[in-house]
Amino acid sequence: MNTIDLKTAEKIIAAAKEKATALDTKMNISVVDAGANQVAFVRMDGAWLGSADIALKKAKTARFFDMNSGEIGKLSQPGKPLFNIEHSNGGLISFPGGVILKNKEGAVIGAVGVSGSSVENDHDVATAGAEAL
Repeated sequence: MNTIDLKTAEKIIAAAKEKATALDTKMNISVVDAGANQVAFVRMDGAWLGSADIALKKAKTARFFDMNSGEIGKLSQPGKPLFNIEHSNGGLISFPGGVILKNKEGAVIGAVGVSGSSVENDHDVATAGAEAL
């Protein structure tokens, strides 16, 4: 597989929703393909409206740089090499919740972005989605 298809994206979303339910939180979950195009999205009932855009941007951030969005955050702090990168590409999200998706060969084929709770919960839910691969 070279990119995420709809069937795979739906599997990722189902696993992420299951984790969000286990954490008793409501999430927005976005899955993008290798080209950073949104393939699937879900907004759980009652999830924050403003988090829909954040979930997509977390997924895109992870895919644009082939690293989890929280790692970009560490590198974008004042004095760090990527300071102010969040202003590029139409706006990035540089805190946890965007997780890259890799195929069996280790190539990046997309990303999942989650928003709606603490950044720790967002990351845990995104990771659960990624592990569904």
